[in-house]
Amino acid sequence: MVGQKRGRGVNDDYRPVVKFQRKTLCTPAPFAEETRCLCLAPHEKLTISQARQGTPADRPVRVYADGIFDLFHSGHARALMQAKALFPNSYLLVGVCSDDLTHKYKGFTVMDENERYEALRHCRYVDEVIRDAPWTLTPEFLEKHKIDFVAHDDIPYSSAGSDDVYKHIKEAGMFVPTKRTEGVSTSDIITRIVRDYDVYARRNLQRGYTAKELNVSFINEKKYRFQNQVDKMKEKVKNVEEKSKEFVNRVEEKSHDLIQKWEEKSREFIGNFLELFGPDGAWKQMFQERSGRMLQAFSPRQSPTSSPTRGLSPSRSPSPTSLSLFNKTSPPSSPKAASASISSMSEGDEDEK
Repeated sequence: MVGQKRGRGVNDDYRPVVKFQRKTLCTPAPFAEETRCLCLAPHEKLTISQARQGTPADRPVRVYADGIFDLFHSGHARALMQAKALFPNSYLLVGVCSDDLTHKYKGFTVMDENERYEALRHCRYVDEVIRDAPWTLTPEFLEKHKIDFVAHDDIPYSSAGSDDVYKHIKEAGMFVPTKRTEGVSTSDIITRIVRDYDVYARRNLQRGYTAKELNVSFINEKKYRFQNQVDKMKEKVKNVEEKSKEFVNRVEEKSHDLIQKWEEKSREFIGNFLELFGPDGAWKQMFQERSGRMLQAFSPRQSPTSSPTRGLSPSRSPSPTSLSLFNKTSPPSSPKAASASISSMSEGDEDEK
């Protein structure tokens, strides 16, 4: 709250102007009594067109939205977002009904009033929370909190013996409609819980809650615990099946890799074999070369007639006399005669020497 001096005369006094603004979105919204907002500032009645133009400039437009807000969900948040965004400069007050009023006019709630208050305080669109809000808005309440407009969905809300509890607000021109979010509501959430009650009861028993806390009979407790054991066994079997499938998949992958590698190696082996032993392979060429060398070794070619005689040097060439003797001499008739002729030839050579 900030006080501003409006005049400097002797009889002038200070007239406070309420300008409460949240400094950060990192702190929860305050309660109405914490703001000390007595709303002593002059409060002029505004029209919707004036508020949308940003009038007045010295204070925000005070918009009020109320509800039960049990099991606070996205539908509640979207409605408050719309209420906050109705005007360029707005201050959103949210009224939350107490447990006594709610249980009297609407029914039992899942969350108690303190939990519902705290849920609203931590919504980013809320600037201030009014606890124990009235079921029907009275002029005194509107004047106390200096409310300019009331935001709510346009569907007639019949309660407390009235066809529409916002009828007098609409007639006063202070009502601004918002749109409901289809598909989500507190009743829908409770319906889901009731529909799947056995599932949630079993889950909470498994988490350590007692049957007394869950209001579960002895027989149902045993039944739920037995079902939990069955589910555990199913989960174990499922895990074993998944692990076995993973193992089989790994074996198949490994076998596929081994087969692929074996095929590659076999192709490489066959290619090397054909390259070595094929029709035009290296082994055939090697064999042909070696066979040619062996044939040359066994049957060498005759030297040409014009070439000198192999193994005979000019100094060792036989004399014409010895050649003529050798040619004229008839072959020996016996080994003794052959040896005698050889010895005589050797003697003749010695004489020549």
